[in-house]
Parts: sequence; structure tokens; C-alpha cells
Amino acid sequence: MFSAVPVLSDRDFRWFFTGYLTSKLGTAMAPVATAFAVLHTGVGAGGLGSVMAARIVPVVLLLLLGGVFADRLGGRKVMIGSDLLRCGAQAAFAVLLLIGHATLPAMIAASVLAGIGEGVFTPSLQALIPRLLPAGRLGDANALLGVSVSGAGVTGPALGGLVAAALPGAAGPAAVLFADAASYAVSVVVLLRLAHVPQPEPGESPSVLGELRDGWQEFRSRTWLVAPTVQFCLFNALVWAPYLVLGPVVADRRLGGAGAWGLVLAANSAGSILGGLAVLGRRPRRPFLLGVVMMFGYVLTPALLASDLPLPWVCAGAAGTGAAAAVGGALENTVIQRRVPVAVLGRITACQTVGAFALGPIGLAAAGPLASVFGLTAVLAFGAVFQFVSNLTVLTVPAIWRIDLEDPDLSEAPATVIETVIEADAEAEIEATAEAAPKAAPKAEPEQAAEEVTDQVRTIAPSGG
Repeated sequence: MFSAVPVLSDRDFRWFFTGYLTSKLGTAMAPVATAFAVLHTGVGAGGLGSVMAARIVPVVLLLLLGGVFADRLGGRKVMIGSDLLRCGAQAAFAVLLLIGHATLPAMIAASVLAGIGEGVFTPSLQALIPRLLPAGRLGDANALLGVSVSGAGVTGPALGGLVAAALPGAAGPAAVLFADAASYAVSVVVLLRLAHVPQPEPGESPSVLGELRDGWQEFRSRTWLVAPTVQFCLFNALVWAPYLVLGPVVADRRLGGAGAWGLVLAANSAGSILGGLAVLGRRPRRPFLLGVVMMFGYVLTPALLASDLPLPWVCAGAAGTGAAAAVGGALENTVIQRRVPVAVLGRITACQTVGAFALGPIGLAAAGPLASVFGLTAVLAFGAVFQFVSNLTVLTVPAIWRIDLEDPDLSEAPATVIETVIEADAEAEIEATAEAAPKAAPKAEPEQAAEEVTDQVRTIAPSGG
């Protein structure tokens, strides 16, 4: 029955995927309803901005803490708490709308609670997947989860808009928010069924700050994670934020308005679905390297928006961007889940996410003023050029070329990379010498001989700071 997608033959993952897809669909429906619900109360665009910001801020602030909880308690338990909180927040928001008590402070409070739940959920997701499946199926699992997010992104807003418009007054948005709350409840039920999934081993519980510090050290010791994270941080500020802010302006001026921009976004999501399906069952020899190469796809959409090409070309570029992002994301997540110890995976994911999105709000705020000074075309074209050059720069990191699913874990500090290579050569030389030596000669233990040569190597190749 599940031969087309073998990973779904695993019962635990099949249950998890069902709950995850359901909650993602509800999440994708909610923004349309929230926007109209807030505007219906008469607080205007400023009030809508406050409600949206009230959800985003706790997400950013709590990601690192969510990583600590995911590693300490286990991803499943944290996700249950997250979904229960979001279920209650969305249900409360809906009730406030129905009884006519949806004041701005009350709506902001509901959004803060939902944001808290979302902030601790993201690291837990990465930490849970390796506990659900054998290593050989992680690639297909990540691809399928990416497809579910993209599919929900296509159908959710349309479905939410239809439901919100079908009922009069506040009843429409309230119905959508109730549906979102129900989707989180489904996720909770599914996660409760997975109680047998292995959990972190009990042990010493250092302070939260201590665990954060340990997680940061684990993250920064992996150059193959740090370099893409730094690039993605700048990408969100210089490439993606201008695309989100200035893309609708370009669409309004020369592509055909809001409908055209909707087609561009739909093409991006459709490309993501196709990319996720294309990577199912694939086992590239250097998945992380290929994932980084796929990030060149982000050059397409801003470059085409900066050009004078018509809407079909822009949509094609958006589809290409979506496909490349889906393939790259699935491959990179798989390598991370296999190469990073599961005991620190939540904290490392949190460090990645915070780092990647730290400058995003600044980019969103600055895109409009920069376009007023330099012009839409210049800002979008700069983003395309930056993405191309920065991706080339990331590809100069040696660890990204070495990492693949068969290599040992690359967790050395950046300063010891050269020393590691020299040590490997020294050990090979020792083995060759031992084979060439007369059989009657006494043999040194390999480990002891390696240590002696390594000590000599360190005297001429200091590790640096």
C-alpha cells in the first residue's frame, strides 16, 4: 500500500505525519482568518501589525530555550505542550470573537501564547525525527515533511479564506480559528500515541544557561553548520526580505496586481512540492554539498523581478526557487540529523534558526526605504548578486566538501582542521611503515604510535586559537 513512499510503511512515522500535516493545514488557514478578524474589530492596520508582531517576538526569543527543553525532556513531550498551548490560544481567540470581547490587548495576549508554543516547537521537531526512524529513512522523511508544508501553504490560505467568507461577521474567522485549534488537538492525540518512542536518558541536569552554553559550543565547533547559517542570516536580510516586501510592488506596477503576485507565490509552493517529491528515494553521495548548491536557486526570483521579463518568466523562476529550496532543505536536514548527536540536536537547531532569522526583521523594515533611495530594480538585483557570491563563498569551506553520510562526525573546532588532516596522514604513514618492517621486529601498538607522531606534529603545527 505504501510502496510508492516506503517511509510511510513505518507506523510511528505514518501517525506522526498525519498529525503534522493536519496541524500544518490548520496553521496555514489561520493567518487569513486572523487578519480579517482583527480588522473586523476596527483596530486598523496598526492593530493588525501589533497582533502579528506579538506572535513573532516570542518565537524568536524562545527558540534557544526550546532547544534546551527538547534535548532535556525529549522532542515529543515538548511538542505536546506546544500544541496544547497553541490549541488553547486559538480556541480562546475564536471565543473572544464570537462573544464580542476581542479587544486589542486580548488578541495580543492570544497571539503571544501561540507564539510561545511555536517558538519551542521548532527545535523539538528536528530532535524527534531521528528517534522515530532508522537513519536510512531520514532523507525520505524530511522530503515528505517538506512536501506537507508546501502543500498546506498552497491549500490552507485558500481554504481559510473560503471558510471565513462563507459565514457572516466574526463567525467566519472564528470558525477558521476553531479549525486551527482542532488541528493542534489532532497533533496532540497522535503524539500521545508515540509514548514508546525513545526519550533522552536521565542524567545530570545542569543549569539552563549551562546547557545553552554547551549547545553553542557544539554548534560553533561545526564549520559546515556555521558557514551556511551566517550566509542564511544575511540572505534573509538582503535577499528574502526585499523579495517579500518589494515583490508585491513590482507585481502591482508591471505584472498585473495582486492576482499576479498570488500566482508567483503559488508557483513557489508548487515548485517546493515538486522538489520534495523529486528527492524522495534519492541518496546522493554528497548530500550536504548538493544542498548548498541548491541554494543558488534563490538567485532566480529576485533576478527575474528585477528584470523586465513578463509574469510567466517570474512564475517559472519562483517555481525553480521553490524546487531548489525543497531539495536543499531536505538534504541538509538529513545530514544534520545523522551527523549531530541526538542529545544536542534541539539546541543546535535552535542556534541555527535564531542565527538564520536574526536580521530578517531589520531587512523587512529597511527594504522599503532602500528602494526609495536606490530603486526597486537595484535592491532586488543586489539581492540576486549577493546570493550568488555568498553561495560561492560558502562552497569554499572544506568541511562542506568532506561531509557526507558515510564520514565520521565532523565536530572539530575550525582551528584543528589542518591538524586533523596531518594526523590522518601520520597514521597512514605509521601503518605503511609497520607493514614494511621485518616480522621479527617488535611492533608498537597503533594507538601509542599514532599518539607519538601526533605529539611531534603538534610541535610544528600549533592548533591556534
